[in-house]
Amino acid sequence: MRKDFGAKTWMYPLPVLIIGTYDENGTADAMNAAWGGIYDANKVVLCLSADHKTTCNIRSKGAFTISFADAAHVKECDYVGIVSANEEPEKLKKAGFTVTKSKYVDAPVINELSMTLECRLVKFNEDGNVVGEIVNVSAAESVLGENGLVDPMKLQPISFDPVNNGYLVMGERVGSAFSDGARIE
Repeated sequence: MRKDFGAKTWMYPLPVLIIGTYDENGTADAMNAAWGGIYDANKVVLCLSADHKTTCNIRSKGAFTISFADAAHVKECDYVGIVSANEEPEKLKKAGFTVTKSKYVDAPVINELSMTLECRLVKFNEDGNVVGEIVNVSAAESVLGENGLVDPMKLQPISFDPVNNGYLVMGERVGSAFSDGARIE
């Protein structure tokens, strides 16, 4: 038996993405966005409203970063999503975030968030969505595993639960991609 809910914007998981930009004066900004993901092999897409300060900054600078919100910074990441830089220009400082300028694009890397995609604007598509090219991925050594790659259990990225308006931390490993299915004959 199933229950029908009608058309909803419910999807699991929805990563909590913190979009970092600089404005025309070089002031760093960040916003929380759950509607985004991989667009192509080396591209991302973000669904952002045109009136966001972040959207204006991306248009102006042609660059942005995407940091992954984590369990250790839920409060801070939620704050940058509910407060607009159009009304509170010091929101990064109030959230307790500090930044370092990316070496690859004209956008800030949030020091407290352990993994960041550094992106160059490719285009705004016909729907107004932002498409960016990933030019670098950086991660703090504290979230690297023994193999030298990002360990999601150390990163502890969170996802947005659109049904219950909550944040969920990534869970345990339950399988191996590109091999578990090969055991079916």
